[in-house]
Amino acid sequence: MEKNQIQPIDINGNHFKRAGFVLVLMAGTFLTIINQTLLVTALPKIMSDLDINAIDAQWLITSFMLISGIMIPTSAFLLNTITNRTLFFVAMGSFAVGTVICALSTTYNTLLLGRIIQAIGSGLMIPLMQTLMFLVYPAERRGEAMGLVGIVIAFSPAIAPTVSGWIVDYYDWRYLFYILLPIVGVNILLAFFYMKNIINLTKPKLDFFSLLLSSLGLGSLLYGINVAGNVGWQNEITWISCIIGIVVIIIFSRRQLKITQPFLELRVFKSRTFTLSTIIVAIIFMTMIGSEILLPIYTQSIKEYSALQSGLILLPGALVLGVISPIAGKLFDKYGIKKIAMIGMLILTIASFPFLWLTKETAIWWIVCLYSLRMLGMGLVMMPLATAGINALPNELISHGSAINNTVRQVFASLGAAIMVGVMSATITRYSNDYEGISLPSLLKGLNNGFMSAFILIVIAFILCFLLKSPIYIKKEE
Repeated sequence: MEKNQIQPIDINGNHFKRAGFVLVLMAGTFLTIINQTLLVTALPKIMSDLDINAIDAQWLITSFMLISGIMIPTSAFLLNTITNRTLFFVAMGSFAVGTVICALSTTYNTLLLGRIIQAIGSGLMIPLMQTLMFLVYPAERRGEAMGLVGIVIAFSPAIAPTVSGWIVDYYDWRYLFYILLPIVGVNILLAFFYMKNIINLTKPKLDFFSLLLSSLGLGSLLYGINVAGNVGWQNEITWISCIIGIVVIIIFSRRQLKITQPFLELRVFKSRTFTLSTIIVAIIFMTMIGSEILLPIYTQSIKEYSALQSGLILLPGALVLGVISPIAGKLFDKYGIKKIAMIGMLILTIASFPFLWLTKETAIWWIVCLYSLRMLGMGLVMMPLATAGINALPNELISHGSAINNTVRQVFASLGAAIMVGVMSATITRYSNDYEGISLPSLLKGLNNGFMSAFILIVIAFILCFLLKSPIYIKKEE
């Protein structure tokens, strides 16, 4: 095997060690992504300490998701304009500054500002990692690379509620940020030695109107979906925001197909493999996020467990996902996507069905096993599918493919939470009339129907998997 197949090469033709590069990249992204759900179990303590209501508290999470989602499409342009090394330091620097502000905050407005600055870094790091991991590995090892990506993207938000629950039960909520600071500092220091430039810049001209349309359209759509998750789909703000977002995104898309240097290259959807894999992964991810919201409601409201205990129930599943992701990547490299996707989806479908029949008497060990089995199925499917999709693109479109893949996943994650919580809430309202107020039977029925909506989505994704074809690594779809 030739040396350049063993070690990657930077833009100056110098070989460098892949391990240090990957470690710095994964650690940085892990730290930024874990913040998406880090405050979920800490919100009651923050509400009490800062004297804010539930709506204001929810904005600490919603604003992070909004800004992060808006920044993701921008990454494709920035990756072709700024060296990836510089962009890494900008993203991690932004995240570090935001973390300091959050740790020192004594007012709600200061904490919210810190979260927004954190989100800028997070939105840049996710597609940056995915793009660089694809380019630093040869095509025949990209499944292995994306298996490592899967550990970060899926594992970190899964363990965040458990870590958060433990910290806020014993310490001040600001320690959630204090603990991150030294780790962020060490990662930035290591990056000075291990982060290399591996992308040849094309320096496209910035289309300000496209940037405006992207931010407005995606921001409006994500805001509408998040409002739906909080107050329901019947709210007029939900519909107005979603409609504005969809219309603006359509205008944005038409513009990208007409201009010579698009802000975001939507022609990646000409690849059947990329389009199909992006849709399937997005559907699976939305059911994962939605389930991670419904299951704690069940364990805390029905089983009467604490927030920390609820987080611990989800922890084995998160560990399974973290272990299986790199294994799934290597299986993809060896066998292709079709077989592994079908096996993963079959496991996911079977393990999801019993959640339609949860009762107060359902054993916790049974829930832990089923949830872990679901995570096993997801781990076999999500990153291998994402790899197959981006593998189908030429190298010059990988940054655009990564940005689009992550943007769609971000939207669907919010949509999944809104749909499943919406179904649960609508069911509770309907059955509460029969029981004269919210009762245990109505809440259980709502949870079962929420999981049923997830099951239907999983079946749809399973059917779409039959259309997949195992890719040939060297040959790219045009």
